[in-house]
Order: sequence, then structure tokens, then C-alpha cells
Amino acid sequence: MMIQKKLAILAGCMLTAASGFAQQDWLVNNTGYKAAIQENGKTVTISNGLLSRSFVLEPNLACTDFRNLSSGEQMLRAVKPEARITLNGKTYNVGGLHGQIQQAYLLPAWLPQMKTDAADFQYAGHSEAPISAYVHWKPKRWALNKQQPSGRMITFKYTSGLPELKGVQVDIHYELYDGIPLVCKWLSIKNGAGAALQVNQVVNEMLATPEEESAVVGEVNQMATPHSIYIESNYAFNNAMKANLSDQTTHWKADSTYRSQVNYNYTTPCLLEVYPARGVNISLAAGENYNSIRTYELLLDSYDRDRNGLAQRAMYRTIAPWTTENPIFMHLISTEPARVREVIDQCAATGYEGVILSFGSRLNMEDTSAANIRKFKELTDYAHSKNVMLGGYSLFSSRRISDEDDVIDPKTGKPGGAMFGGHAPCLGSKWGIAYVQKIKYFISRTGFDIFENDGPYPGDLCASTTHPGHKGLDDSQWTQMEQQKKFYRELNEMGVYINAPDWYFLDGTHKIGLGYREVNFSLPREQQMILNRQNIYDGTWEKTPAMGWGFVPLTQYHGGGAEATLEPLKDHLHAYENLMMQYYGAGVQACYRGPRLYDTDITKALVHRVISWYKKYRNILNADIIHLRRADGRDWDGILHTDAKGKQKGLAMLYNPLTAPVTREITLPLYYTGLTKTAAIREKEGAPKSYTLNRQYEARVKVTIPAQGYTWLVVE
Repeated sequence: MMIQKKLAILAGCMLTAASGFAQQDWLVNNTGYKAAIQENGKTVTISNGLLSRSFVLEPNLACTDFRNLSSGEQMLRAVKPEARITLNGKTYNVGGLHGQIQQAYLLPAWLPQMKTDAADFQYAGHSEAPISAYVHWKPKRWALNKQQPSGRMITFKYTSGLPELKGVQVDIHYELYDGIPLVCKWLSIKNGAGAALQVNQVVNEMLATPEEESAVVGEVNQMATPHSIYIESNYAFNNAMKANLSDQTTHWKADSTYRSQVNYNYTTPCLLEVYPARGVNISLAAGENYNSIRTYELLLDSYDRDRNGLAQRAMYRTIAPWTTENPIFMHLISTEPARVREVIDQCAATGYEGVILSFGSRLNMEDTSAANIRKFKELTDYAHSKNVMLGGYSLFSSRRISDEDDVIDPKTGKPGGAMFGGHAPCLGSKWGIAYVQKIKYFISRTGFDIFENDGPYPGDLCASTTHPGHKGLDDSQWTQMEQQKKFYRELNEMGVYINAPDWYFLDGTHKIGLGYREVNFSLPREQQMILNRQNIYDGTWEKTPAMGWGFVPLTQYHGGGAEATLEPLKDHLHAYENLMMQYYGAGVQACYRGPRLYDTDITKALVHRVISWYKKYRNILNADIIHLRRADGRDWDGILHTDAKGKQKGLAMLYNPLTAPVTREITLPLYYTGLTKTAAIREKEGAPKSYTLNRQYEARVKVTIPAQGYTWLVVE
């Protein structure tokens, strides 16, 4: 907490305009930070008051200044090419300058002496435009943010004087967003050469950053990479359900040209390169265009985990606003029409907004027969008549299809070698291509609102040379990834809500697993409650509440017997209420998997009461989370939601795992509520009390939490 206090003080300081730094903390109030592009002779600067990036245009375009305007930190120590591409087996730099005399820092006075190289792609002009939507999402249900990002885009055009590259144009695009220190960089290649062009590899970002280590010895993977910048690209997979572990493109490297660094072997990780590790390896026909991955660069101004998490979550809300949709759904384990209608009625009666026909329900969305389509269209129509969404689960990856359609292991030349389960279909096989088309057809004809895709493409390589979706091993990862991302963008644009256990948020998916061990749901209910709160606490540092799903098995799941289950619900109302309140209190939707939502009028009243409470506080419960105390079973635990723009500025959820009530004086860090002097705080629906905030923007509140229960505090 002491680090957070110090950072809050620093962040709250109002810096003078003369300093050139941001005047207000964008994480509390981001209004006024508008993206703009300025030209001054032979330089171009993009800035939004939170970051700025400047380029010289002669003798070739090069980025010479990249600053965090909140902290004043310079992100560059040296000029590097704007990109590096390998075409037809030969590698070329795009932009950049040569001859910097010192790689530890860059002085503007050195620039006139720096040269271009005739072998590099040369700057040939630029254009600017407003940012356009990457995914054409049209909000049709509740969402915390219904606005697509705004800002400015600048495109730098490059051509080559080499005969073998005549007609080839490279465009590098920068998108700078309003209200957040975030820039997106991506690259396109236009093949006007009149013949096919082999695109082997594309490095779409190269940054020589200052190092954060002064280790005399050590290797790249032994030293910390810079904390002042967060990198994420839309090329992530492997089912880690965590961004940095799913990332496949961010490479922090040593820079051997940096000869004045402290490290004797020149291995400090201070050179960022962004590219798909397996390469691209596609053939670009004459007249075709290639688009690289999209790389988002978020500048950070602290080492505080909560503050950096707030910045990362603000990034998702900005560039992927569809992730702020958060429908209330249950998982039904049946497709028997009478049962489906009964549960739809239960949803309508309690305020639930959707039903997902779960794994084990025997839903087959690959069956596009007229009878199957008719059955589920009738059920969807019934759900819609009750203002309830209907959707379903489909497994893609961890299954065996056939020798012809499964991924081929490059080591054996035979089916197998998949990342999960040994066997998996190739998305570029005839079956894989047909799978995508069948799912889209089924959804469009039935009107399904939700698609839960288990085992989306997780990065499997395929050595087949007969699959129509890729040529062979070298292009198999890139082409399968492109097909999977296109599939999700299309579903999103059809208005479909997408659950997928992999990191496809930037291409249209809405929700991923919060992070949990499935067999833990066979443990006794009391243990599950504490473990679930740990999962919520740990799974919301980087993800917003709406981006993660939890799990509540109403019937037996992975064993465990009567002590683990909630059915019959009427016999376990205390556990049912606590499980709902800890998930809804965090703004996290859980998969309530079973045959029904309630079994008696008393159970129905409980579910209705919790959902009504959640909807009353829906905005603040879906807002940011400040982590107060992690559940350990020994004392209270809790989280604090904050929203400086909301009616409720904060809402703290506090839990007591002990068998006796506890009274505690709890410190609420209210800096991110935007309140500076006083706060009106009430417990539950009681009368508010006024609290004077200390110099760390904290209020100390005395509260009694019931035995094995919960309470909440509302800050206004």
C-alpha cells in the first residue's frame, strides 16, 4: 500500500504547462487529450498530450523522439529502421538512418550528419486521416463503453530504387488515440511488381529503448525488460488466458551495436522487435495487399501493479470496446426443447439475459440440416420473445477428425503433435474451412446471439501440403491465425457475443476464462468460495471484470459428491448466494452450469434479489478494480471498484471467511475515484457518512462483516 500511496501523490501533482508534461492524471480524467499531427518543415510529430512521437523526413524517414508526456521519459536512445521485411528471401530495411555516433542516447545535433542507404526503402510521402474502426462492432446489448476509439492516423509511404522491388510499396501506419498514451503501428505491402512476391517475414516495429538494468554480466532472459512500455499485438494464442504468456510477437533483444552499455557481453535487453516468431511465408500475388499484425504500444509511468493494470484495462476499453459488454448468462446442460424453454422462462423471471447451451448439452452447431436449424431457430425465437439471448458451445481444436484433416506433425509427417491432446484438426484443411462456414451458417439461420468456442486455433503447426488453406509447414501458423481472426471479426460484426479460451480480444472476442483449475470445483463448497475469490483477485490485474468468466457448477463436476455441489439449490442457499455475490460483486460473469437457476420460490427470490442488486450497481461493478486484500481464509478480503466519471465513485466488496463476525478499520484508497477532500460512504443501503480523505486520498472506514458473509460500501 505504501507504494500505491506514493504513486497517488505523484500522479496527483498538477504539472505546469511550461513543463510540457500532462497537466492531469489521465487515469482519473482523460478529457482534453486529443490526438493531433503537426508538420514543421522536415519533421512530423504525432501527439495527444500524453505521448509524442516525432520523425525526420530527410534524407530518409526516421523516428527520432518518442516521449511519455506524463513522466517526461524519453523512450528512444537510438535511431533504428521503421521496419524490416524479408521478400523473396532477401531482407530490407524500411526507413531509418545510419551513422549515429553514440547508441546510448541521441542528440538532435547529430541528425544532419546521419545518412540513408540506397538499399533501404525510402520515404515517398505521407497522408493522414481519422482512425477508422478495425472491427465494425455495433453494440446491441448493455456495454460500459459503446464508443469506437477516436484519434488520428498517419501513413508513411515507402518505395525502393532497387530493380527487383520496382512496383512494391510499403506503407507504415501509426494510429494515435484520444485520451490514452497509446499508439498502434502496422504495416502493409502493395505488390505492384507484376509477379508474385514471397513475403517471408515482417518486423513491423523496431525500438532501441533505454535499458533499465546496469548488470555487468548476464544474458537477455536473465534481466528485466523495460517497465515503461507495454506491448501487445493481435497475434496471441496458446490458451494461457493471460496476455503476456499468449504473446507470440514481442521480442526483447540485445543490441550489439550499443558498445557503451555496461554489460560486458552487450546482452542487455534494450532492443524491441515485433514479429511473428514462425514468420509469414506467404505468396503475395500481383496486385494483392498484405497487412501485418497490429502492434499496440502503451506507455506506463510507474512500477505500481494496480496503476499499470488500470492503464492496460483502459487500453482494452478503448481499442476493443466490445469487451465491455457483459451479459448475464447461465450454462444449460440440455437441448431438450421443453427444458430449454423452462430455463428461458427462469431467466426472464430473474433478470438473466442469456442461455448458453453448454458442453454436455448435445448441441451440434456443425449439423446444418433443415431439421436442426428449425429446432434451434424456434428456441431462439422463443428466447427473443422473452428478451433473452440464446447461444451455444462448440469444440474446435482438441478432437480428432481424420488423417486427411488433422494437423500433420512436422517431426513424424503423420497426424498428431498438436498443442493440446495430440490430435487436432487443421483450420486450413477442408474440414476446418467447412467448420467455419457451418458455424456462421448455423448462427445466421438460427439467430443465435452467443458463440462459445472451446479450443480455438491455439497455434498448431501443420506440415500438410494438401490442405487448401495453406501451402505447407512454413505458412501454416500465419494462415490459420488469419482465418481464425477473420472468423471472430465476422461473428462480432454479425452481433454475436463470443466466449473463447484464448486471447483474441483485439479481433472481436468478448470474454476469456478468468483463470481457474477445473478440478477445484470438486472440492467442498467452503473451499471453492475462497479459491474463487483468489481467482477473481488474481484474474483482474490485467483483464477488466467483463473480460473474464468464472465457473459455478450447480451439479457435480469432476466429482466431489454432495459437499461440492449446489443442487438441490434450496438446500444450499447460503453457498449459492455467496458464490453469486462474490462474482457479481466483482462484475465477473460465471458459468452457472446445470439444469435450472432455481428449484423453489425461495431460491427464485434469492436469484432475483442478487440480479436486481447487480443491475442497480452495474456500471460501478463493471468499472475498474483496485485490489485491497487477497483471500487467505484467515481474515477479511476484498476489492474496490472505482469510476471517477460515474454516479457511484466507488464500491468496495468485503468478505469474511471466518465463523464469527469481524470488525475491522479498512483503508479505502480513493485516489482513482476522483475525490480529493471528502467522500460520502454508506454501508449497503444505509445512510451515508462523510469522511475526510488524508493526504494519500484514503478514507478509513470501520465496518463489521458477518460470519462467512459479505458486505459492501458505496462511495459517492
